[in-house]
Amino acid sequence: MIRKHAVSMTALALLFAGPLAAQEAAGPKMTPEMQAMMEAFQKAGTPGAQHQQLAATAGTYDLTVKAWHAPGTEPTTDTGTATRKMILGNRVMVEEVTSQMMGQPYNGQGLHGYDNVTGKYWATWSDSMSTGLMVSEGSCDAKLACTYTGTYHDPVTKKPQTTRMTSRWPDKSTEVFEMYGPGMDGKETRMMEITYKKRAQ
Repeated sequence: MIRKHAVSMTALALLFAGPLAAQEAAGPKMTPEMQAMMEAFQKAGTPGAQHQQLAATAGTYDLTVKAWHAPGTEPTTDTGTATRKMILGNRVMVEEVTSQMMGQPYNGQGLHGYDNVTGKYWATWSDSMSTGLMVSEGSCDAKLACTYTGTYHDPVTKKPQTTRMTSRWPDKSTEVFEMYGPGMDGKETRMMEITYKKRAQ
């Protein structure tokens, strides 16, 4: 559905943009409604300050991954690497992660972006330990301290599960990401903490 919606929106934009561009070249003036529609699509698709912030975090990172499997227990600790780069004309960041989890090789891929239309940051995540997709939305401040709410389908209950995620930058080369979800008692508990250390370029 998400893919179909995105394709539909792109087709709609092209549907309007093509004739409008042709009209501009030919000389006839657009109606105010057509002009407003064209400007709205252009504004929605133009990267801005938020996308520049994301681009500033591109690079290669060393990871320390802590995971809590039950409240009150010591976390397991693994290491890994992450690479981040901008795609689609600096509109979206793609992140590739290679690590270990529960003694098994782990690979994940995420997309991160900012939607000019909703005014929200968004993210997706898929990995080698599932066949599903987590979709998240949230807000960030000027220093990219963020809070997201993510939704995925729980493998046991088959029902949608919600998690809360935060990220902060103690310094320019360090990001701390945390994920929280419901524990066995239904109360929110910390599930994961990932510390990103950016390599010097």
